[in-house]
Amino acid sequence: MKKYMSLVLFAHSIFALPFAIIGFFLAITTTAYKFDWKLFALMLVCMVTARNAAMAFNRYLDRDIDALNPRTAVRDIPAGRISAKQALTFTIINCLIFMVACYFINAMCLVLAPVALFVVLFYSYMKRISPLCHLVLGLGLGLAPVGAYLAVTGQFSIVPIFYGLAVLTWVSGFDIIYALQDEEFDRENGLNSIPANFGGAKALRISEGLHVLSFIFVSLPVFFMPTGWFYYIGLVFYGSLLIYQHRIVSPTDLSRVDRAFMTTNGIASVVFMVFYLLDITFI
Repeated sequence: MKKYMSLVLFAHSIFALPFAIIGFFLAITTTAYKFDWKLFALMLVCMVTARNAAMAFNRYLDRDIDALNPRTAVRDIPAGRISAKQALTFTIINCLIFMVACYFINAMCLVLAPVALFVVLFYSYMKRISPLCHLVLGLGLGLAPVGAYLAVTGQFSIVPIFYGLAVLTWVSGFDIIYALQDEEFDRENGLNSIPANFGGAKALRISEGLHVLSFIFVSLPVFFMPTGWFYYIGLVFYGSLLIYQHRIVSPTDLSRVDRAFMTTNGIASVVFMVFYLLDITFI
């Protein structure tokens, strides 16, 4: 199990999971639906298994590319800790668990389950096709708050879509920063990424623009639902951490990319979720 958690970088679940929890409690507090532990657990199962499938499939599909890149040659499949067959089997098992969980949630989630799986799995092909791969990754994670809201209500609403767009642009932006590490490798091997296609300086400008959009989208719900001071404090923290990661990374200094990618963004999502939950508790 430890090997498989390493394969899918389970700690990275922290990026979208807080927004899934926000989507779930948004549905509970703005509709007539009541909290249900079973439904909450099923939502978490969907989140974890969809992400596991996406990451394991990405590692499976990129195994030969990862073996050529000195930065990624230490990953589990190139390093021989997990076989390609094991990774593919793990992907299929997680897809099946995801579908079963959706069956027990509601009809809408079951109908849309194949669409969600297509999006999160198709990302792995995108680097071979288009530099828009970062946006597809963002879309996959952006389904989290929308899907969690659907799990409760079985219907769409504008506010969870705002949160989904916030996640889409936020994840796309920080994935561009992460891709700066492989700019030369991607260019030399015919792989598409925004840094490889536009250069590091322009890539950072695009990332900044996406993060501005993310802050706008995460702010828009204040016009559509009651919010209190805790929500605004959460917005300040979220925006500040977006700015901070751009302050510590430049095209000529990538030494703190990991801090910008993992630590800063993990804190951003968790802190915003905490203040959101405080806001709906005390408003």
